[in-house]
Amino acid sequence: MESTKVNCRLQASSPSTKLKKDNSTLFIKTIFKLPAPVPKWPPGTSFASGIIDLGALHVSQTTSFEKVWATYEGGLDNQGATFYEPSSIPEGFFMLGCYSQPNNQSLFGWVLVAKDVSSPGDPPGLTLPIDYTLVWSSESPKIKQDDVGYFWLPVPPDGYTSVGHIVTTSPQKPSLDKVRVVRSVLTESAETDTWIWGANSGFNVYSLRPVERGSKALGLSVGTFIAKKDGEEMTLSGLKNLNLSYPSMPNLDQVQALIQAYAPVVYLHPDEKYFPSSVSWFFQNGALLYTKGQESNPVQIAQDGSNLPQNGSNDGTYWIDLPTDKNASEGLQKGNLQSAEAYVHIKPALGGTFTDIAVWIFCPFNGPGKIKIAFFTISLGEIGEHVSDWEHVTLRVSNFNGELQSVYYSAHSKGMWVSAPNLEFENNNKPIVYASLYGHASYPHAGTFIHDVPQPEKIIIGARNDTSKSNFKMDTAAQFSLVGADYLGGLGIVEPPWLNYAREWGPKRELDLDKRLKDIEKVLPGKLKDVFDRFVRSLPPEALGQEGPTGPKWKDNWSGDERD
Repeated sequence: MESTKVNCRLQASSPSTKLKKDNSTLFIKTIFKLPAPVPKWPPGTSFASGIIDLGALHVSQTTSFEKVWATYEGGLDNQGATFYEPSSIPEGFFMLGCYSQPNNQSLFGWVLVAKDVSSPGDPPGLTLPIDYTLVWSSESPKIKQDDVGYFWLPVPPDGYTSVGHIVTTSPQKPSLDKVRVVRSVLTESAETDTWIWGANSGFNVYSLRPVERGSKALGLSVGTFIAKKDGEEMTLSGLKNLNLSYPSMPNLDQVQALIQAYAPVVYLHPDEKYFPSSVSWFFQNGALLYTKGQESNPVQIAQDGSNLPQNGSNDGTYWIDLPTDKNASEGLQKGNLQSAEAYVHIKPALGGTFTDIAVWIFCPFNGPGKIKIAFFTISLGEIGEHVSDWEHVTLRVSNFNGELQSVYYSAHSKGMWVSAPNLEFENNNKPIVYASLYGHASYPHAGTFIHDVPQPEKIIIGARNDTSKSNFKMDTAAQFSLVGADYLGGLGIVEPPWLNYAREWGPKRELDLDKRLKDIEKVLPGKLKDVFDRFVRSLPPEALGQEGPTGPKWKDNWSGDERD
């Protein structure tokens, strides 16, 4: 067994190099750290104290590992994966399972260890397994590997649940006191998340996440993995936070410090014509409120939105539109980058073990979209335009140490989580966001991105999004408003009236879609016409420009998890 101790946060990473067959060049041989040290946070709560109180358990997030076994084939980029045990475990805490990640990424991970603090008279929160079941070994598959790896599932006694696997390089069962299993009432259902590694024998390894996620969900990730053969049922769970006071969430001073440390820098495309603005600039410069049945008598919206109808539902009774004067309308469409303001919403994530910082940006207008189909790029023109555009990115910060873990980049009603090693940074630890031309969807890198939809004909088709650095940029920490943090009980947070406007920020439009599609399809070869027609008709009304969006508070991710 190769025994190598590493600490994911204390060693600097070397510059990334292209992966080669030589194992010494694997990305996982380097250890990622943020460009600048994590700041010393203001005092006041147990945020970033290293330990989180879950009620009957205390948990600590360890980033120190001892390598157990590695394979150098299969998985992402066919580079294999490495498996670790936590090391330097605090006194009184116990291992719950091993950690793993693909070899094509710099080492950047964590796994939880736990301490039993159950009340006297209650069953112990942690106990020893009664046996181990061999899930899989690498004896048979002909793969490039270190020794032979054995994957074990701890067998819990009645009333207890396993939350992690053990990996060894010995066919002998691990000692029973190597790991702990958890009282079942302290666990929550988990599901597979991202693929880590797989063998040709139908054996795969995945990371885990709680099934129920969102600001009020109790489940949290342990940082362990699930190892299973194809078709097998799940056998592992996550943990549950029964301490609903969330003592490890940041207080208001700590929130302000987090925003200054991590709020992103947004780059707009050099050819952008429709810029962000503040909401107050949009209202002050002519945005109108329309009421159904009184369309001939729109009302100028107050600068703070105080005359907008509050709460309710998106029932079509009210909507926002541009001024009727053409010059004023075109001026408002262009936005005003100098006035642009970020609107920040703070919420618990993964049972309060992480803080999500959602950074919302408003644009008065969403310009025409483009569709990439085979070798053609087609401008949708009026089809893709709509009044108002709300876009956001979400920063996920560990409440154990205050370190930025990942960023969610929203794009066209969905998006993707990108872990810190795969981000671009500016001004120390501020992640860069690239906003797409005219549509303002968010991406972690510059370039052209295609949101494709699988077609029976295997023709690539999707929304084209172009991003690039330019002189048009927005440091979201320079001008922002904190508009939501329910867990603080309203302390220091003032919700602007427009936040509670539940209706659409743009009008519904009746488009002659058939006529417009026929005009566009004239430039396409015969087979592509039907593919293009089906794709465009499958787009949601907001993407087609047939209606405006609702505001941030009325999106599912305001209280739920991000969509991937």
